[in-house]
Amino acid sequence: MTVEQPFETDIAIAGGGLAGLSAAILLARQGHSVVLLEKNEYPFHRVCGEYISEESRPFLASLGLDLPATTYPLIRQLQLSAPAGLSLLTDLQPGGFGISRYRLDDLLAQQARAAGVRLLTGLKVDAIQYRNGKQEMQAGKLRFAAKLALGCFGKRSNLDLGFKRPFAIHKPGKAGNYIAVKYHVRYDQPIDTIALHNFDQGYCGISAVENNQYCLCYLTIADNLARCGNNIPQMEATILAQNPFLRNIWQTADFGDRKPISISQVSFAPKSTLENHVLMIGDAAGLITPLCGNGMSIAMHGAKLAAGLGDSFLRGKIFRSVLEAQYQRQWKQHFGRRLQAGRAIQYFFGNPRLSNWLLRAGRMSPALTRFLIKQTHGENF
Repeated sequence: MTVEQPFETDIAIAGGGLAGLSAAILLARQGHSVVLLEKNEYPFHRVCGEYISEESRPFLASLGLDLPATTYPLIRQLQLSAPAGLSLLTDLQPGGFGISRYRLDDLLAQQARAAGVRLLTGLKVDAIQYRNGKQEMQAGKLRFAAKLALGCFGKRSNLDLGFKRPFAIHKPGKAGNYIAVKYHVRYDQPIDTIALHNFDQGYCGISAVENNQYCLCYLTIADNLARCGNNIPQMEATILAQNPFLRNIWQTADFGDRKPISISQVSFAPKSTLENHVLMIGDAAGLITPLCGNGMSIAMHGAKLAAGLGDSFLRGKIFRSVLEAQYQRQWKQHFGRRLQAGRAIQYFFGNPRLSNWLLRAGRMSPALTRFLIKQTHGENF
């Protein structure tokens, strides 16, 4: 295949995370030709909190994934702590379950291949351009001409710069630039509990996944790392450890010999769900704060919306303009309020005074805690 001879397909998808794989499976099962390009090779680790709300279980079952509680822990309790150690334990309804992205993405990739998706790994998409009613997706010397393109490339990509998306072009200061770090550890915490521990300008979540491991993932501003000489262990020892719960984790957990994985330049700024006729899904459409624990559910639900509309478009039932307008409307209807709620709640976390006040209010009024949890969860899809 040469640059002069693009491969023709119905759907071209940039990115093979939860959004891209889910949309690919659905569209392939509906009889459409699908090419999906992923820059990594499955299975691989991603920076992710690895807690999935129960709202996603029916959808995953429809894709062919059986996720028994004996393997993937049910999570029904939420623990919150402020930097000084004040804590709150509450029921988490509807709750969720733990599964690593290493396992989940690989299971979905297997389903995609079985559905007939042309899954190309180790290929980074360089550009997507709309010409003469078709999307041309280029990866190195390969080109794909598609009737519809989906952008599922995650939190930040070179494609964001190509589309000149405002959040990618704008260079925030260190206080507005976030970094995230993830470990898999062994730790003595109730298997049904997800804990969110605050520290100065950041918060850390820990919850069980498969194989008796816990996902430990935290988010903080880049300035915290800069203050510690860009040294992650030093930042953990001097800033995170000010919270006694986090200090105990770093003192008693078994971190093994594998180094953490991390990402930088994480942005929670609003994003467009449509760029040059490309439907954006998952983190490419909008990044929900990790406090809400539902980024994975939103990615898969968004894929279901896009696949349903994409199928109608490919069958000639709706015009492209209708497809795009309905997708933007449905995405906002289902997820707009949840992202706003996440940003509002995040304002309180990472701030010692405000997070302490919020936890005291939650302890005095369980109804407030239930209300906040409800704002961040959706209905089954």
